[in-house]
Amino acid sequence: MCMKISVIGAGYVGLVAACCLVNSGHEVTCIECDDQKRKKIQEGIVPFYEDGLERLLVKGLESGRLSFAAGLSKSTSAPVVMVAVGTPSGPDGMVDLSQIYDVMTAVAEQQLKLRVLIMKSTVPPGLGAQLQRLFLSGKGSGAAYISNPEFLREGQAVMDWYNPDRIVLGGDNCEAVELAKDLYKDIKAPVCVMDITSAEMVKYASNAFLATKISFINEIANLCDLMEADITSVAMAVGLDKRIGSHYLQAGLGYGGSCFPKDTRGLNFISSYNGYTFNLLKSVIEVNFQQRILAIRKLSLHLGSLVDKRVGMLGLSFKPGTDDTRESPSLDIIRMLINEGARVSAYDPKFGVGREKLLPPGCKLHSDAMSAVSGCHAVVVATDWQEFAEMDWKAARERMLYPYVLLDGRNCLDPGKLRESGIRYIGMGKR
Repeated sequence: MCMKISVIGAGYVGLVAACCLVNSGHEVTCIECDDQKRKKIQEGIVPFYEDGLERLLVKGLESGRLSFAAGLSKSTSAPVVMVAVGTPSGPDGMVDLSQIYDVMTAVAEQQLKLRVLIMKSTVPPGLGAQLQRLFLSGKGSGAAYISNPEFLREGQAVMDWYNPDRIVLGGDNCEAVELAKDLYKDIKAPVCVMDITSAEMVKYASNAFLATKISFINEIANLCDLMEADITSVAMAVGLDKRIGSHYLQAGLGYGGSCFPKDTRGLNFISSYNGYTFNLLKSVIEVNFQQRILAIRKLSLHLGSLVDKRVGMLGLSFKPGTDDTRESPSLDIIRMLINEGARVSAYDPKFGVGREKLLPPGCKLHSDAMSAVSGCHAVVVATDWQEFAEMDWKAARERMLYPYVLLDGRNCLDPGKLRESGIRYIGMGKR
């Protein structure tokens, strides 16, 4: 059944949702208030890197079922509205809900012929019930509220949309829940139906647990460093335990991106606000930041003073497959290196010219990896792009300066080959 849907927000989640829904046969109007961004998308250009998304965007535009508008109105709205606007958090973890309230106010004021409002944005548990009470109940719209959290990984969002582990729907209106199910009729996955607040909690709990696995294996890696054990062997054997699993057991510089840092801080704030001290989560957040400091300590140990030392940073995105640098470990490490007096050069395959302003002052951006490492006393691999694993490290060593140090922040390189090339290899929890 083809449905008319308005998707509010054309960011990572909103644009992926709009293009995939159109690809599934629905008719979608995507609302984006940023004129420059909207015009770029209407030309078939995705303003961020996401594998497979540009193809779906062009296909949707050519089909005539995907359109864009600057704002929500009676002429642009549909019976189903999906909200996918940003909910950033501050340093204390408090979530900025201003965009959510702006959308809900517009929905209420426009008196749209709305049947179902689906919340894709990540919001604190309990907010959905409050929004339903404030903006939908008793407003004459008769609209139902559904919490439908997203679990899309940046770089693999399109694949994850069509191959999810589960679809979570939170709502107290059976008809609205069934309508939401119809959006995913072409997707084979378990559908978990529950109340609104529980659905909201699923999102936070999932990301907090995955972040915990990352911080845990990083703690084990740090212990391996002290006891001359090898984290790669340890993590492999631990991950074979079916109760644990191998996913997210890769030691390194810690997690980054738009979800894990925001959602761990957010859940920690929610816990404190409700009178509960989430000690485990506090430790997860602290360990993650300590990994950045640990990288500086490792470099200091092998270089002595960092003053006037040249350090090459390979990888700026928080993980491969995306150009997103939000909360990226490499940016924190660059800032600390510059504060210690080092000179930093950087390269990332998806970090194009014109984005230098996103880098800390004093960091020079290069157009290729070999240029970035030339003249450097040390190199840090901060993102495990395949390009770095396939790099000619023997040639790189000839361009580097003594003591030819390489810190493999993702344990993605072959230590033996690097040592054969004359490079002093340092891993995270590697013998």
